[in-house]
Amino acid sequence: MQIVGYETAAADDEQPALLIADGGTVRTEHLAAGTELSYQLGRRHCAGTFDYETGVHTACEREQAPHCDRHTTRWACARCTGDCDLPLESCREEHAIYLAAFAPAMFKVGVTRSWRLETRLREQGADRAAHLRTVEDGRTARQIEAEIATEIGDRVRVDHKREGLHRAVDTDQWESLLAAYDPGEIFSFDYGLDLDAQPMAEHLAAGTVRGAQGRLLVLEREGTVYAVDLRELVGYELESGGTDRALQSSFAAFE
Repeated sequence: MQIVGYETAAADDEQPALLIADGGTVRTEHLAAGTELSYQLGRRHCAGTFDYETGVHTACEREQAPHCDRHTTRWACARCTGDCDLPLESCREEHAIYLAAFAPAMFKVGVTRSWRLETRLREQGADRAAHLRTVEDGRTARQIEAEIATEIGDRVRVDHKREGLHRAVDTDQWESLLAAYDPGEIFSFDYGLDLDAQPMAEHLAAGTVRGAQGRLLVLEREGTVYAVDLRELVGYELESGGTDRALQSSFAAFE
């Protein structure tokens, strides 16, 4: 068995999941709160390719993970600043420019196709967000994003998101930022994690699922709460039975 992908909860009625390849096919292991995981992580290597339409997985033994050069796809718009000729069909769709907030005071600007706005915010695990404006295509959106990014930035690292999972957004700083942009729709998300301390970072697939925020899966094991980046699990082979590694514990585990 090998973890070959993951899904985030992009709506209230959806659950995050691991995509697990076994014998050439892929099954979805949903990660609803309360789910018990009991896997041991083995060797990590390229996750190969997975055809979503057929469910067929093609394995790859190359050491690069989560994907080797042969199986890595690079999104043409990843670092685009609007100096392009609209290379993808999706570039010609209506796009939204937004601000996203991650507790306690990390902010970014981003763009997405307008019909995916709320989905994209949940995929990133945003705590709050604001829709700034809608424009006719992706090139125009990227140009506006690049301009705003000189003041705010256009990305927040996953480890920084983890550091704020147990905290609330600084309302004063967020509202001060919004005052400069006169936004339209405002979003506020609650992922139901109910944390009173920062989870510890770990590579782990064993424990009780507390929930997920974006691609951060929160697990509780033996009195300690961990935050696992789902992307960092892709490529690992799995064995049943839980981890046999010594894990760092929080002080709460000894109370």
